[in-house]
Amino acid sequence: MERAAPGEVRMSRAISPAHANPRGELSAGQLLKWVDAAACLAAEKHAGVSCVTASVDDIRFEETAKVGQVLTIKAKVTRAFSTSMEISIKVIVQDMFTGVEKLVSVAFSTFVAKPIGKEKIHLKPVILLTEQDHVEHNLASERRKVRLHHEDTFKNLMKENSKFDDPICDEGMVSTSGTSVQSIELVLPPHANHHGNTFGGQIMAWMETVATISASRLCGAHPLLKSVDMFKFRGPSTVGDRLVFNAIVNNTFQTCVEVGVRVEAFDCQEWSEGRGRHINSAFLIYNAVNDKEELVTFPRIKPMSKDDLRRYRGAIARKRIRLGRKYVISHKEEVPLCVHWDVTNQVSLSNANVEALENLAARSGWEVTSVVEKIKIYTLEENDILSVWVEKHVERPAHLTYHLLSDFTKRPLWDPHYVSCEVIDCVSEDDQIYYITCPVVNGDKPKDLVVLVSRRRPLKDGNTYTVAVKSVTLPSVPPSPQYSRSEILCAGFLIHAIDSSSCTVSYFNQISASISPYFAGNLGGWSKSIEETAASCIQFIENATDDGLIDIF
Repeated sequence: MERAAPGEVRMSRAISPAHANPRGELSAGQLLKWVDAAACLAAEKHAGVSCVTASVDDIRFEETAKVGQVLTIKAKVTRAFSTSMEISIKVIVQDMFTGVEKLVSVAFSTFVAKPIGKEKIHLKPVILLTEQDHVEHNLASERRKVRLHHEDTFKNLMKENSKFDDPICDEGMVSTSGTSVQSIELVLPPHANHHGNTFGGQIMAWMETVATISASRLCGAHPLLKSVDMFKFRGPSTVGDRLVFNAIVNNTFQTCVEVGVRVEAFDCQEWSEGRGRHINSAFLIYNAVNDKEELVTFPRIKPMSKDDLRRYRGAIARKRIRLGRKYVISHKEEVPLCVHWDVTNQVSLSNANVEALENLAARSGWEVTSVVEKIKIYTLEENDILSVWVEKHVERPAHLTYHLLSDFTKRPLWDPHYVSCEVIDCVSEDDQIYYITCPVVNGDKPKDLVVLVSRRRPLKDGNTYTVAVKSVTLPSVPPSPQYSRSEILCAGFLIHAIDSSSCTVSYFNQISASISPYFAGNLGGWSKSIEETAASCIQFIENATDDGLIDIF
């Protein structure tokens, strides 16, 4: 393992049976305690004064760690603001017999520096030494905006969700009443941190315990913690406090379930009066596996009361925020998957392009995330792959809509995500290769793409037009230092004729890491870029004449 970077704190732990769950794997609660301690030490190394946890963003668990393996936790301040800091945490596990290392978890914490007396704190800036330091420093600002606007974004999404119909109660749906769990802990000196308050990592570990019990009551299997939605510390507790933990399942999404946990603290007098202090809340996301290690599909939830419905809709809103925040928080390096364009195999590549789009559209599990007038947005999560489907109703014939949308040189007229789009190879009447440039997002370099656009008219007795898009590589168009070469995995339009004068346009995109910044804000609920672009597309088509000329331009 490489040496620690300047300013980085490393914590190494050998995993023993005392740290494990019944499956012989490192318990998530134990990992949360270690992560919080390492992050605190990194914050105090930079600040030079005592620091306390303010929040922890989406902790994602990528791999499990087992007894006998060694864990290394790397924590480093990515950016310092006036009195708070963002700390990046990465957890690596190493097998001692093979030497193989795997990424276990990634998280971002926010710590606040505690002033000494009345002296005001103003943190020094972080010294940026590498290109990755600069990337994380810039992204830290974006992540901070997401945190600050989280409450407003959630309220707006809850208003949107209230417009949706109440869930239809079908056979097989279940109530969450049987998943309610309550537990109490007395805070003792070993549970305190070096400031005398209850250790934040210990509180998170207790929360994980009750949430796991709640999830297990629904699935009847082994719950596996997949992520934690923003722990937010609302206030301190101290030695002698009684902490009451309440957990309940809020909603399920096919193979995952969200459990909400609320923590209240009571001192001795508050305990006798039944008057507690709300000190923490979090939402934990679980998968579950059966005895054959297969993922379990959770039953759908049937809200029985107004509070059940509030929690049910809240889980939908939080899932949407997580989708967007995931791509601001992770910033994964992309592994190029572009297909090399081979003129000798162009028919096969073109047909595969169309087939991939049709397969994406036919998948099950699409969930509605937004409805605005003529526009409906769906998302589909499969493992770590996120796809978006935008459906819109257009008052123009399908053949005209197809003519306009299949000509990508017109795309910049209505899509602000496209600066320019030019044909670089007319492969055939129905297949063209385009070079596309995109605008700057989040201060990064502008992006460019090379894509194959394959279009198909309906077969006999059919009424669906297809425009499929996929990135390809061409030796004649190498990456430019002015742009960051991006990639479209699978995207395109399916245009379905309703009658002779109207149609439904469905746009699909399997989101790659390089194009995720263009979708993140919308998916997270703090931007309306997809709805605005779809509305612009509708206006573009509906103001077009039959020969493709645009009246409004």
